[in-house]
Amino acid sequence: MIELAGRPFTTVDEMDAELIRRWNETVAPDDVVLHLGDLALGPIVESLPLTAQLHGHRFLVPGNHDRVSPATQTKRAIERFAPLYEEAGWTILPEVVSGTRTGIRMLASHYPYSGDTQSDDRHVSHRPVDHGLPLLHGHTHDRENGPIGHQFHVGVDAFGFAPIPMTLVDAWLEDLRREEEEIATIIRERSGAGPSTPLSEVAERLGIDLPEL
Repeated sequence: MIELAGRPFTTVDEMDAELIRRWNETVAPDDVVLHLGDLALGPIVESLPLTAQLHGHRFLVPGNHDRVSPATQTKRAIERFAPLYEEAGWTILPEVVSGTRTGIRMLASHYPYSGDTQSDDRHVSHRPVDHGLPLLHGHTHDRENGPIGHQFHVGVDAFGFAPIPMTLVDAWLEDLRREEEEIATIIRERSGAGPSTPLSEVAERLGIDLPEL
């Protein structure tokens, strides 16, 4: 992973120690943490126990590299490895979870609606269906900013190798809410005025670059 994601660590031991340190500086023992998959690689009987050092009440949405992933593991393998995750303090959740935050319905999954580290999207049948709901995801190991449209990559590669607080997610959701309200206002105003507004003009008001879509 150091090589694949371009992480600034010399050895696996150095990376593990730093990830644990940054996690515990961010997360208090009683905090609730939603981990969006690809928890540990390597010899799982060695790497998983390291995660028991992490603070918080920890919930895992499985990623394709997790040994409890329905996308990559057999039912028998999941039954075999699930106790190892539970012994390390993890509660295993479904591949896609839904909930409400600040009054907004949203989803969380390891996978984005679209996008991958490779040229083609993998595990398409295990990804959430895009009905326009805000989505928190991991998977891509993107080093760029987390939120893009109604997808938000929350992986540690994008955020200094530490978990992010939900206050950052709340700010993103508020931005999405304001954008929706602005669109609705423009539509109401133009409907009442008679002539329709060209799509290019609406996009310009909202700072959207249509050629890039």
